[in-house]
Amino acid sequence: MIGKCARGIFGLLAVIAGLGITGGAQAQPIVGIPHDWQVNFPPSYTPLMERVASLNDLLLVIITLICIFVLALLLYAMWRFHAARNPTPTTTTHNTVLEVAWTVVPILILVVIAIPSFRLLYYGDKLAEAPVTIKVVGHQWYWSYEYPDQGNFRIESRILSEADRLKQKPNMPRMLAVDEEMVVPVGTNIRIIGTAADSMHGWTVPGFGIKKTVIPGRINEGWINVTKEGYYFGQCSQICGNNHSYMPIAVKAVAKPEFDKWVEQKKASAGLSPATDLASATAPANR
Repeated sequence: MIGKCARGIFGLLAVIAGLGITGGAQAQPIVGIPHDWQVNFPPSYTPLMERVASLNDLLLVIITLICIFVLALLLYAMWRFHAARNPTPTTTTHNTVLEVAWTVVPILILVVIAIPSFRLLYYGDKLAEAPVTIKVVGHQWYWSYEYPDQGNFRIESRILSEADRLKQKPNMPRMLAVDEEMVVPVGTNIRIIGTAADSMHGWTVPGFGIKKTVIPGRINEGWINVTKEGYYFGQCSQICGNNHSYMPIAVKAVAKPEFDKWVEQKKASAGLSPATDLASATAPANR
């Protein structure tokens, strides 16, 4: 009897271990996804997002100190100038020290906020050197991604219906799964240039700290450098029409060798030859 129980326990442990191994064998983890009851920013997956989170923490400290200071002043005024304690109201109308203080102190606070804010804006604006460039184009209502530095091929990314998601990609989150993700190499500076084909759209991935409004006839530029392999998700953040809420953004970050292999597969399916690659590399980029 004891032997049967022991065999049953070991068998159950083996099944659990097998399930754990199977679950951990997923090629790319789903890391950049919102969670229920999430309050703060998502985790930072790029250097840009790390700076965004750092600036947010600084602003949180400043606004907390301001709120505490104002609350203390209100409580003091309520106690010090209560009618029972101060039956004859003061007739003072001007105080030079106070007027200078409440003018200079807010200016200093704004300067403390402005300096890191402008640094962050310039940091996330453009890159001098980027091995990979991806052109993001917003359409009603899907995204297309062009890789001009990798042979100038193009992919289109559309939301999967719930039935297709359950058949093809059941592990992907509902309303965020797409038929083809934008693929990027990890640990690489990637220039993102964006435009739109019809109306304004917003290419936003919260975990990357990037939010670019893409406008017809204009090119906006930003950059990312994803530090961890996995799937990351965002959504169109600019109201663009009837199906605005059905424009998810899915990015798959992979190791550089896997990215190179994916590029070769896409070039082969697009009928691009090495000669075509050479011609596209030497031709002036239309950005």
